[in-house]
Amino acid sequence: MDILMTIVLIVIIIFLIVTVVHLYNNLVNLRNRVKNSYSQIEVQLKRRNDLIPNLVETVKGYAGHEKEVFENVTKARSNIMNASNIDETSAANDQLTGALKSLFAVAENYPELKANSNFQQLQSELTETEDKISYARQFYNDVVLKYNNACEQFPSSIFAKLFNFHEAEFFQAPESETAVPKVEF
Repeated sequence: MDILMTIVLIVIIIFLIVTVVHLYNNLVNLRNRVKNSYSQIEVQLKRRNDLIPNLVETVKGYAGHEKEVFENVTKARSNIMNASNIDETSAANDQLTGALKSLFAVAENYPELKANSNFQQLQSELTETEDKISYARQFYNDVVLKYNNACEQFPSSIFAKLFNFHEAEFFQAPESETAVPKVEF
């Protein structure tokens, strides 16, 4: 009987060790996916930041007197490049999006600019990049959801607390983009 009890005890201990290792490795995997998916957002933001100087120079050639618009785009671009966390990146991204909207509004006043093939190509690339940023944010939030669920659900929540795994922040849209638009006729 002692041998049977010893074997059962060893099996239980092995099962517990395998479970702990599996839960820990799953948390590490999810945390690394969160970091990777955030890096993908940064890659797309860098791509957009690299396009902006060319776009600004093209527009400047047609609308050189729109100095404030160019300064706002440049400042917003600088802010996004200097952001160090999700909140700063999100705020700087929102600022840059607004500045780019102003830049494209200026472009609307210059038919020659809108017809310029270089401007059209840059605008197309920027639109494509904005789509990629949107997809990267969505993927990031999906990964954060899985990771946060693992950090909060039993039994992995025990190991998350024990091994100092913290919930990740979601990438959130600013209130100005989520507000219901006012439509009047």
